Order: sequence, then C-alpha cells, then structure tokens
Amino acid sequence: MIQFYLLSVVLNAASGLLLVFSKQVPEDAAETSAAGLSFFETKNFRLVLGLLTALTGIMKFLSVVQGDIPVIGDLIPAVAGISAGVCLLYEYYKASASVSFSLPPFFEKLFVTGRKYMGIFCILAATLHFIFPRVLFL
Repeated sequence: MIQFYLLSVVLNAASGLLLVFSKQVPEDAAETSAAGLSFFETKNFRLVLGLLTALTGIMKFLSVVQGDIPVIGDLIPAVAGISAGVCLLYEYYKASASVSFSLPPFFEKLFVTGRKYMGIFCILAATLHFIFPRVLFL
C-alpha cells in the first residue's frame, strides 16, 4: 500500500534525524525541565515515534507497493524502521523504568552506543526508498 510507503519514508527519516542530532533522554523529570528540552526531545515523543516507526516497519513486511516482491521488496526500510523503533523504545524504557535493565553487549553496542549510526542508516534507507521506489530491497 502506498500509505505505508509514505509512512515508512517519513518515520524513518524522522527517527533517523532524532537519533543522529539529539542527546539521550534525561532520566529525571527535573532534569528535563532544567535542560529546557524541546517537544521533539521528550521521552513521550520518543515513545510515540518509536511505536509508530516499529509498527510501520513490521507492516512493510506484510504490505507491498503494487508490482513489488513480498517481504524482500521493502527489506531495508522495514529493517531500518524496526531497528530505529527498538532504539527509541529502549531509550524511553531506560528513562522511565524504575528497574535496572541492561542489554547483552552486542545489542548495547548496536542500539545505545551506535545510535548515531543507526540514525544514519535510517536516513539513508528513507532517502533511497523515496528516490528508488521499485528497486529490489528498497
């Protein structure tokens, strides 16, 4: 469906820009107000954006643009959306949870330390998906 195509491009680009150009969410509400964060840097915005991006990434596996190959036709944007959604949701959980939780070292490096690289991957996936809509894997 063309609606998921548009959502995939927009949400991957927005998530990528957020991951590249913003800092991690402060864990305390007092720190948030003291830091003077804008609306786009709050943890609630990251929750909503992460949920929408991950859901759109999952839906890209299920629905394809007419004439495209199912599942692998939109593989890169779907993987980018799911990965960015997981990264944003993990940041939200880390900022709002009262229980300490740590990921295995590989996932910690991928989703926390490498969040800027994940953002660059999402921006590239969104840009290439927009420019070349019918290319295999894009």
